[in-house]
Amino acid sequence: MITGPLLELAHEAGIICDWTDAHGDPVSLEEDALHAVLAALGLPADGPDQVADSLRRARQLREEADKGPLLICAAGQPIDLHCRLVAGSQCELIREDGQRQQVEIDALGRLPAQPYGYHQLRCGDQQWTLACAPEAAMSVAELAGGRPHIWGIGAQVYGLRRPGDGGLGDTAALQDLAEAAARKGADALAISPLHAMFSARPEQFSPYSPSSRSLFNILHAAPAAVLGDEAVARAMEHCHLQAEWQELEEQELVDWPAVASLRLQLLRQLHADFAQAAEALQADFRHFRSTGGDRLELHCRHEALQQHALAEERSGDWRDWPDALRDPHSPEVEAFAWEQAQEVEFHAFCQWLIDRCLQRVQDRCRETGMAIGLIADMAIGADMSGSFGWAHQGELLSKVTIGAPPDLLNRDGQDWGVAAFSPLGLKRSGYRAFIEMLRANLMHAGGIRIDHIMGLQRLWLVPEGSDASKGAYLSYPLEDFLRLLALESWRHRALIIGEDLGTVPEGLQDTLARQNILGMRVLLFEQQDDQIPAPDQWSGDALATTTTHDLPTLTGWQSGRDIAWREHVGQSSSEQAEQDRQQRTEEVKILRDALHREGLLQGAKDPQAQLDASIEFLGTTPAPLVLIPLEDLVGAIEQPNLPGPGDTHPNWRRRWWQPAAEMLDAPIPARRLQRLHEARLNRERKNLDG
Repeated sequence: MITGPLLELAHEAGIICDWTDAHGDPVSLEEDALHAVLAALGLPADGPDQVADSLRRARQLREEADKGPLLICAAGQPIDLHCRLVAGSQCELIREDGQRQQVEIDALGRLPAQPYGYHQLRCGDQQWTLACAPEAAMSVAELAGGRPHIWGIGAQVYGLRRPGDGGLGDTAALQDLAEAAARKGADALAISPLHAMFSARPEQFSPYSPSSRSLFNILHAAPAAVLGDEAVARAMEHCHLQAEWQELEEQELVDWPAVASLRLQLLRQLHADFAQAAEALQADFRHFRSTGGDRLELHCRHEALQQHALAEERSGDWRDWPDALRDPHSPEVEAFAWEQAQEVEFHAFCQWLIDRCLQRVQDRCRETGMAIGLIADMAIGADMSGSFGWAHQGELLSKVTIGAPPDLLNRDGQDWGVAAFSPLGLKRSGYRAFIEMLRANLMHAGGIRIDHIMGLQRLWLVPEGSDASKGAYLSYPLEDFLRLLALESWRHRALIIGEDLGTVPEGLQDTLARQNILGMRVLLFEQQDDQIPAPDQWSGDALATTTTHDLPTLTGWQSGRDIAWREHVGQSSSEQAEQDRQQRTEEVKILRDALHREGLLQGAKDPQAQLDASIEFLGTTPAPLVLIPLEDLVGAIEQPNLPGPGDTHPNWRRRWWQPAAEMLDAPIPARRLQRLHEARLNRERKNLDG
């Protein structure tokens, strides 16, 4: 049991020593795990003297962080500044809309209430930014013109097809799908993460392990949407890409390295030709780059530096670079950017293309009548070796990675290999990196899904070289995060969704509900006491869906396809697989019984009929949003991703066999969408009648 000064140090460092696991059992942190995590946080605790020194350092770091430049507060309420300013202090307030006013700190040390927004407060030689947040994020009803029950579909962008796509889903195919969904009555299109990856390391393609969550994956751009068909055709011909392009397009799986090679050739030729483009396009690119700030510039410099390092057969990880190049603001990096100006500009050009392409898709979503449009997916972290890690070193923890403790699905825990924010680093910087990331993901979307939203309260951190089960939870400033989310939701008029599956801290889901942040309820997980709750008993504070990208499709679940895969890749033994199949048989029967009970399934044991009924079942729940993945709309058996060890499963590579423009018009998905649409309308009528 951890006691005394060591326990005090753990608390000061924000490490949680006791929690409840996925089985509902109490768990206490082991002392050796605590020592490893403390050491990784720069607070060694090997002996009483080290504990005392680290405790002093932890307190000093927290005091420094508490003096950060951002004050997060509630809009419409007096702002408590008694720890910063004395009563009677005269200050100038510059609101986000540009209005200036002289304000006085009252006798209680408070500033008069302000509207929501980011405002600047100046008092003598001191200055702060006030982030005044609304009470909650925008709700579905507020975004959908008063309609409280809407629906949408979910899609893995890389898997979408269109004629001429070259083997990878792009924004043109995404727009085709959006238009098709809107015609069926959809209000939302949730998509896989489109974060910026590594152009020099195309073999690293998991969308949940990006280089940066503040920029976009250039491979998904459809350049013709910005530059025109003629410019793209000319560049394709110049590079002689047509044959290989067609060959990749015909493949069943995405060949990421091959696709990246061809697309980068095309993009480089388009950049070379851009000097002859229309002046309006060139002016737009110049404006994009001049307003991109460090967020854009440092990413482009990192891309160029990494490419240069790998070309010289050196490490592409900036942590292995010479000291001068590890600092993104060093004179040496500035000199490199000057010498390689064309290469840096090329990466900015690519970011401009994908940015403008995504904006066109979201604009089209709104034009077709969608209330939400695109729902972006924001990964829990980024690869520390990427541009975000390089640019935000002071706001990240470099010696630990994010994971999850052992739970119902992953008995050994998980290590996702991505970097975590430093709670103190964020406070010191005024939450700069977090706000930058939020704004980037909301820039061209009507909503955002935050992967593993429990990370706003606590994250399971795994020290370098440790097993995933030997990590510990670190606390995060939940209230600050929620206020910033609410503020950005209103500034962007966007829906906020939090993926709350797995081990969820007690009370967090209620807190999220009060903030209008939708949780997620997955049909496969909703069995309670050997039955599935009736539709009216489902939460009205969470979206409802059949499955997720990490889980089997409903067809695959019924057939035990995921169980077979886990056995095949070595994640489970044959004995465990047989037990899982027996349990699955019971679970499938429970779902079938629930569908019979609601009158949605008349005696059929056909998996596709059960899938039809399951989708309609979700439509009748009070969920503000029902999202159905494409995999379940078409009845696919394979899932996009199989979490855990083993590289046999083609994660993030599966492609559809039909063009995106035609998928939803096929008889089976069209029938399912019609049943879903009618169920949602009936739910709204029920609300009005009730």
